[in-house]
Amino acid sequence: MRPVFLHGLALALLACDAGVSDSSGGGGAGAGAGQGGACVEAGAPCQITFHYPLGSEQSVELRGDFAPDGWDNGIPLEIDAGEWRITLSLPNDSVVRYKYLVDGSEWVTDPTNPVQEDDGLGGLQSVRSVSCGASCDGAGGQGEGGSYNPGPGEFDWRSAVLYFVFVDRFANGDPANDDPVAGVETPANYQGGDYAGLLEQIEAGYFDDLGVNALWLTVPADNPGVSGPGSDGHAYSAYHGYWPSNLEAVEEHFGDMALLKQVVDAAHERGIKVLLDYAMNHVHIDNPLFTEQPDWFWPLDFDGRYCVCGDGCSWDGYDGRRCWFRDYLPDWNFQNPQARAASIDNALWWIQQTGIDGYRLDAIKHIETVWVEELRQRVNAEVDQTTGRFYMVGETFETGNRDVIRQYVGSDLLDGQFDFPLRGAIVEHVLRRSGTMFDLDNFLATNDGYYPGIMSTFIGNHDIARVIQTALDQPWGTWDNGGSSNWTNTPSLPTNRAPFERLALGFTFLMTTQGIPLIYYGDEIGMAGSGDPDNRRFMQWTGTTADQDWLREQVQLLGQIRKDNPALWRGIRITVYVSNDVYAYRMTDGEDVVHVAFNRSDTLQPVEGLPPEATDLLTGEPFTGPTSMLPPRSALILAP
Repeated sequence: MRPVFLHGLALALLACDAGVSDSSGGGGAGAGAGQGGACVEAGAPCQITFHYPLGSEQSVELRGDFAPDGWDNGIPLEIDAGEWRITLSLPNDSVVRYKYLVDGSEWVTDPTNPVQEDDGLGGLQSVRSVSCGASCDGAGGQGEGGSYNPGPGEFDWRSAVLYFVFVDRFANGDPANDDPVAGVETPANYQGGDYAGLLEQIEAGYFDDLGVNALWLTVPADNPGVSGPGSDGHAYSAYHGYWPSNLEAVEEHFGDMALLKQVVDAAHERGIKVLLDYAMNHVHIDNPLFTEQPDWFWPLDFDGRYCVCGDGCSWDGYDGRRCWFRDYLPDWNFQNPQARAASIDNALWWIQQTGIDGYRLDAIKHIETVWVEELRQRVNAEVDQTTGRFYMVGETFETGNRDVIRQYVGSDLLDGQFDFPLRGAIVEHVLRRSGTMFDLDNFLATNDGYYPGIMSTFIGNHDIARVIQTALDQPWGTWDNGGSSNWTNTPSLPTNRAPFERLALGFTFLMTTQGIPLIYYGDEIGMAGSGDPDNRRFMQWTGTTADQDWLREQVQLLGQIRKDNPALWRGIRITVYVSNDVYAYRMTDGEDVVHVAFNRSDTLQPVEGLPPEATDLLTGEPFTGPTSMLPPRSALILAP
C-alpha cells in the first residue's frame, strides 16, 4: 500500500489523530485513541485509504482530481490484506472525485462507495469527503505545522534518546545460561549476554550517564537451540532472537519472564522507557504453530516458484510480503484474519506480561499493513497510556525511498520509523566528507517535516558495518555490509583520533535536532566491525583506548546537553550558515534558541551567523561571535 503525499502540505504529527470522516460510505482510515484526543493542524493532510475488491484483474489504478495530473497519470493500487488498496494523504475538508482504471482499459466507479455524481462525460464518478477533526492548538513537533502535546505527567517521546541493547552481545551477568549451539562459529553463536548483565548496567547508571532514557532490547521470545544456514554459507544460531519457536516463552539464554520484568521495572525506576523488538514477519519452522495452523502461513511454493526472498521470489512488492526469509522461517499469512488476530494477541500478551512502553517492529514492509492498523487499534483500546503513548517504531530498510517509509507512519499506524535516508545523508556528507555541506542542507530542507510522526534518527545499527568504518581517513562505503571481511581479516580499531572526532560530529547532529536519536551499543566508544556478524561483537567493557574514552565522554556530554535544552528536541531547525565543509543552524523553541555549528574538514574553517555572546555548552567557555574559526573536525553548541 503506497500512499501519495501532495507537495506543499504541512504534515500533522502523530498526536493529531487523523481519522477520516467519510460521508461517502467508503472505507476510510478510522480515528484511533491517539494522544490527547482527535486533533489536526490547520492545512495538515489526512490519510485516506481507497479499496477495490480483489478478483481476477491484473491491475487497478486510482485516477482523479487528488493531483493536478491525477486523471491522466494513475496511481497503482497494491494487493494488501486480500484486496487492492492505496493510501493517500489529502487535505482536511477536501473533496475527492475519482474512478478506478482496471487492467488499463475499464473505467469503474468505486464499488464500496455509493456516493457518485455526473462526470460531465455522460458517466458517473465517485466522490469522497475528507475531514480530520478539530484543530490542534499546540506548537512544536517534527517539522513546521506539526503539533504534539503530551498531557500532564505523560512522557514526551520527542525527548527520548534510544539505546539499542543487543542482549546477547551486551553484558554477561549469568555465565550459567551461555550454552552456545554446537557447530556454529563464535561470531554467529551465543556469546553470553543476558538480562542479568543488562540489569547490572541499568543499576550501575551506565545509561543515565549517556543521557539515555529509552532502551530497545532484542526479541525476547524463545528461539530454537539449533543452527541454520545463512546466505553466506556459514552456520548461524538464533542469538539475535529473530527465529521465534515459542511465542509465549522467554529465550533461556537471556533469562526468564521474572528477570525480564525486573529489567523493565529497574529501568522505570530510573525514568527509562523500554521497547522490545517484535518479530512478526515469520516464525522458525520448529514453532508448533506452523504444524498446527498451516493455513496461518504462506506455503514455500508460490505458483510453482520456490518463494524465498531473493531466491525465487522478490524482496519487494507482493512477493516481499509472502516470501520466506530463509527456507526454515515460515512467513505469516496476515491476509488470514485468524492469523492476524493470533499474532496481535501475542504482541498484546508481551505488553501485559512485561509492562513495556513500546515496540520496535521488524521488517514492516514485508507484512500486510492491516496488521499494523489492527495492532494500533488494539493497543489504543487495551493498553494503559495514561503516562505516555505506547510508542511503535518500525524498521523499513529503504536507503532512498522516503515514500515507502512514510506510508506506514500515522496516528492509526506507526508513531515513527528509522530514518534511513537521513542516516545516509549524515554519513555521506559528514563522516565520509563526500559532496558538500550544501548537499546536506538541501536534503534536510526536504526531509524536515516529511514524515507525519516522530522518527528515530541514527548513524549505526546491526545490519550494516560499524559506523566508524565510514569515518576513517579512507572511509568505507555509506551502506557497506562488509562482504568477506565479515568473517576474515576483520577491521581493527582506528589508531588515530580523527575517525572518533568525525563520529562525534555525527552524534552531535543527532543530539541537536528533532527525532529520537539512536545509539547502537558500542558506537559510543567507536567499536570497529565489518558487516553481520562482525558488527555484533561483544560490548567492550575493559581495555578501551584513550580515543574510545574520549568519544564516550563526548556522547555523555551531548546526552546531558540535549536533556538540559529542550529546544534541541522540540524546536524548529533553521540554517544560518553553510560552506563546503561547515554547517551551522539554530534550534528555536519560542524564546529558547540554541546554535550549533560543526566543521567536517581536516583544516581550520570560518563560520558566520552565530550569536554575539553565548556559552559553548561543549566546553563551558564563553563565546564571542557572530563569526569564528572552527578547528578541524570540531563543533560548537551555543546557548545564552
